[in-house]
Amino acid sequence: MKIVLSGSSGFLGTSLRSSLAADGHNLVQLVRGTPEGPGQSQWDPYAGRLDAEVVASADAVVNLSGVPVARVPWTEAYRQKVVESRLATTSLLAETIASLGGETALVNASGINFYGADRGDERLDEDSSPGTGFLAEMAKQWEAATAPASDAGARVAQLRTAVVLDRAGGSLPLMMMPFRLGLGGRIGDGTQWFPTVSLADYVDAVTLVLTDETMRGPYNLTAPEPATNEDFTKELGRRLHRPTLLRVPAFAMTTVVGDLGRAMTGSIRATPRRLIDAGFAFSHRTIADQVGAALR
Repeated sequence: MKIVLSGSSGFLGTSLRSSLAADGHNLVQLVRGTPEGPGQSQWDPYAGRLDAEVVASADAVVNLSGVPVARVPWTEAYRQKVVESRLATTSLLAETIASLGGETALVNASGINFYGADRGDERLDEDSSPGTGFLAEMAKQWEAATAPASDAGARVAQLRTAVVLDRAGGSLPLMMMPFRLGLGGRIGDGTQWFPTVSLADYVDAVTLVLTDETMRGPYNLTAPEPATNEDFTKELGRRLHRPTLLRVPAFAMTTVVGDLGRAMTGSIRATPRRLIDAGFAFSHRTIADQVGAALR
């Protein structure tokens, strides 16, 4: 396949790009700076600049663009940047695909917080209702921005991605720091559900959605055996040979980092029903499998 990839220099994009290239796919990276070769094309989503010919010649576009959510402090200006970085890129790609007749597929990032910050023990799959709160509202707008492409007849899939665990990037290196200092512990009472997925399963799941022309709509990219925050805390402490006796009060998290803290202390019991129905085989089903793979 010929695939256009945005967000290819980030933690997830780098791993996906390497895997797709190893599989023999022809990749074109969308970059903000000066292209370094024929495998790159310059764009400016905020100014609406994109080479439509690059999109027209591709079988699919994978859009992973967006500034990181896991950042402190969450100022009002940064919250706006989180939203704008996702909507500007998605809208430009979807509208370009639509203007070309909807012949190019769009596989677009989204977040598992589509379901809200806290749904308790409710079992959530792709048919569950959206939640409330900043991240949920952002995810709804993010997915809605793909509508021009789907309305034009393009195959569109949204990747509702959980926390991807790997020591190379993402949230895990930050979460490991207090554990290494012997200060690791559960957040709140630890009973809240904490959706995660291994990097290998993330890459394989995105590849399946990308290459299977029957797959469209939302997909939960999360492990099939949900774990709680306490399960994760104990497993990470065990693997790092560090104690996990401390507890971070939930109110402290929300006081210090606001909406991000509410997302970290909330409970999302999401399951990947549609991936399972499509026959996807997870390599790391449990939190023990995922943490082991992440630290290997």
